Amino acid sequence: MSSDNPIPGATVIEDTVVPAREPWSARIGKGAYLRLVDLEGRQAIDFLCYSAGDPADRYNAANTIKLNGNIYLGKGTSLWSVRARRMMTIVEDTCGFHDTLYGCCSVEIDDVRFGRNNDGRGCQGNFETELARHGLGPKDVVANINFFMYVPVEGSGDLAIAPGISKPGDYLDLRADMDVLAVLSNCPEALNEAAGRNPTPIRAIVYSR
Repeated sequence: MSSDNPIPGATVIEDTVVPAREPWSARIGKGAYLRLVDLEGRQAIDFLCYSAGDPADRYNAANTIKLNGNIYLGKGTSLWSVRARRMMTIVEDTCGFHDTLYGCCSVEIDDVRFGRNNDGRGCQGNFETELARHGLGPKDVVANINFFMYVPVEGSGDLAIAPGISKPGDYLDLRADMDVLAVLSNCPEALNEAAGRNPTPIRAIVYSR
């Protein structure tokens, strides 16, 4: 927990540096905010959120793409649920082009893609570990957002994880539009460009105004 106020004029509820490769979660009340800071740049943050009152109504990638009319997230776009309810809205963003397509890494998919994995670490496992703290399980891990991960899409439909465009200190602010459970994996991937091939810490700040 930081001893100073990183957001002048705000009341900080939680301020945590999430170590490289680790998960984190928090319950965030409607109207409160979550700031995610890429401390060293080019670090993907795999992110999911769930209705605090009904976790079955959770982030839905297809609805989010359809209702924003874009495959990328940035300032002014919202995260939408299975039941087409607005869950969170990005109200500030210094980077843009956050990915909705590529989902999360796992031990199994790295074994297929690269013939090896990150010493048994992956975002799928991180999500499962963190969700277990809230009474949820592997079936609750769905296609997620990758904040600060750059996935350009060609006219042909080809896509790939490209070197990240986020700089040290880039951040985004998410406003909770309902009571949510926010869960993230600070991506442990070192075999592609998701985390610049060198996973680093990020900062998560929950605050109110």
